[in-house]
Amino acid sequence: MAATNNPLEQSSAAFPAVSCMTLPIAGLKVDIYGLSELPATANKVSCLWLHHPRLCRKEDMADITNQIFHAHMQRQLSTRGLIAVAFDQRNHGSRLVDGLANEAWRSGNKTHAQDMFGTITGTVSDTIHLLDALEGYLFGAGHGHGAMPDGGKRYIDHNMVLGVSLGGHTAWQTLFAEPRVTAGVIVIGCPDYMYLMKDRARLSRLQTFSAEDNGASFLGSKDFPDALVNACKKCDPKGMLFGTDQVASPVSAADQERLRPLLDRKISGKRFQILSGGVDKLVPYSAGAPFLGFFKEAVNTWYKDGGVYVEDKIYPSAGHEFNFEMKGDAVRFVLDSMALADSEKKAAPKI
Repeated sequence: MAATNNPLEQSSAAFPAVSCMTLPIAGLKVDIYGLSELPATANKVSCLWLHHPRLCRKEDMADITNQIFHAHMQRQLSTRGLIAVAFDQRNHGSRLVDGLANEAWRSGNKTHAQDMFGTITGTVSDTIHLLDALEGYLFGAGHGHGAMPDGGKRYIDHNMVLGVSLGGHTAWQTLFAEPRVTAGVIVIGCPDYMYLMKDRARLSRLQTFSAEDNGASFLGSKDFPDALVNACKKCDPKGMLFGTDQVASPVSAADQERLRPLLDRKISGKRFQILSGGVDKLVPYSAGAPFLGFFKEAVNTWYKDGGVYVEDKIYPSAGHEFNFEMKGDAVRFVLDSMALADSEKKAAPKI
C-alpha cells in the first residue's frame, strides 16, 4: 500500500490571502475566511465547509481557499457573499489526542479502520453541529462579527463542502447526511468505505483478509468488526444504499422502488463534483467505481427526475494529490454552484 503523503503539498500559484478570523464556536476553534470581504449590501451568504486530509490541520486549507476567493472576487455579486469555514478534524491539529490513531495498519495502528471511520463520522457530526450555530455567532441579530454595516440581517442560506482525501470521505458522507449542504467537491475521496478498507487490508497483507473469498470474511473480523460494518450501513453512501451486498448493476425495478425514497431524502437536487487521481494508490478510483457507476447511471436514467448533477473527473497522471488542474476545476464548480444558489432556492428550497 502506498505511504500516506500530504495531497496538499503541491502548492498553488500564489494568490492574495483572504481575511481569516479564528473564533471559538460551540466548543471548537473555527477559522472563518472572507468576513471582511462580504459586500456591504449582501444579505445572503454562501458557506463553503473545508475538510482537510488525514495528518493535516485546518490551516492547510488556506491555499485553496485563497484561490477560490480570488476567483470569486472577479465575479462578486452585491446581494450574495461567500465565506469559508475550516476546523480541525477529530484527533488532528489542535484536537490531537493520540498520534498513532491517525496512522494505518502498516504503521502499527491495529484499529486503523475504526479510528478513521470515527474521524469521518465525527467530522460530519461536527459540521452539522457548527452549521446549526454558525449564523448566530457571525451575524447574530445584526451585531455579530460579520453583521451588515447598517444593522440589517444576514443569512447563511446556501452550504457547500470541499474535502480532500480523508476530507473527501467526509464530504461524501456530509452530502448524504445533511439536507442543507447542497453541493460538494470530493477530492480523492471514496463513497464505499468497506471496499476501500478491504482493498487496503489486502495490500497491507492482513491475516484477516482472505483471497479465497475476495475479502468477504474481512468484514466482521477483528480488523473490521461487526459494529463498524453496522456503522457503515448507517453513514456511508454505499453501505446506506446496499449494505454489505454488491452494488446492483443493472438496477432492477424492485431496487429502483426501494432506493428512490432514500435518494429523495438524501441527495435530491444536489451537485457532486468528484475529482480522482488516475494513479492514486492510497484511495484508488477502483474502490469507488462500482458505486459511482451505479450513481451516474441512476441520476442520468431512472432517477433523472431527482435533479442530481454529477461531475466525475479522473486525472490520468495524478496520484494521491490535489493538483493544479484539479484545483482549477474545483474553483469553477464552487463558483458555479454559488451562482445557481438563488435559482435553486426558488425551485426547491432546502430547510
